[in-house]
Amino acid sequence: MNDAEPLVQYAVWAGRHALTLFFALLALLLVSTVVAGRALKRFAGTRAPLGLRVAGGAATLVLGAAVFIELAARLGTGGLLDLTDQALIDTLRMSVRRPALHVFGALTHLGDPSTLIGLGVIVAVVLVAAGRRGLAAGWVVAMLGNGMLNPTLKQVFGRHRPLSPDGGLLETGFSFPSGHSSGAIVAYGMLGYLALRLLSPRWHLPAMLAVVALVFTVGASRVFLRVHFASDVVAGFASGAAWLALCVTSMECARRLRSR
Repeated sequence: MNDAEPLVQYAVWAGRHALTLFFALLALLLVSTVVAGRALKRFAGTRAPLGLRVAGGAATLVLGAAVFIELAARLGTGGLLDLTDQALIDTLRMSVRRPALHVFGALTHLGDPSTLIGLGVIVAVVLVAAGRRGLAAGWVVAMLGNGMLNPTLKQVFGRHRPLSPDGGLLETGFSFPSGHSSGAIVAYGMLGYLALRLLSPRWHLPAMLAVVALVFTVGASRVFLRVHFASDVVAGFASGAAWLALCVTSMECARRLRSR
């Protein structure tokens, strides 16, 4: 327990300042997105070379897989990860007020399976109608692939959810990794990719800022509502980012092959 105490205490501190940390991390992510976008534009112009895009995709895939594997290896009753997760959940129960839970309870529906399925159908139909069949195929593969991957991973690890959900939600099924988090990063990340492909450059940064804000908020909402542990959300982001990177990189390579 001695080795666990510093992390558990940090989790308690984070739970007591959860809303402040949420807004601080969101601001940091948005600023980082702006800085990264400007740096990439300065380095590579309006469009990065294929090699750079492939390298970035491969790095994201490897990093996402590594984070997921590390978290999965630490799962286990009474382990350090479980103690830290539980400490955060217990503290959130006492520190987050009802109005904030109502807001997160509304925002979390942006990652609901029904929301993402509806979004998937609408976007696919619009892309086909616009004659963008290649993009439509990539979109469908990304959405369906994650829709199969996440439930499979849940069954493999079989982690139970927190025992004290809030916000009027009653979730069933296993907890690790978070389906809302992986679904949000794949669906809204793919929308960001489509925006980069189809919209004029002036809309690229606003689109990516919207993606970052949506994905982070959906993931955070799962912890605030206590239907997932924090590590479930991070694992969902990691698995979703790895799958998204694989899909986008494959689409970019296929695009280059078709243009030859």
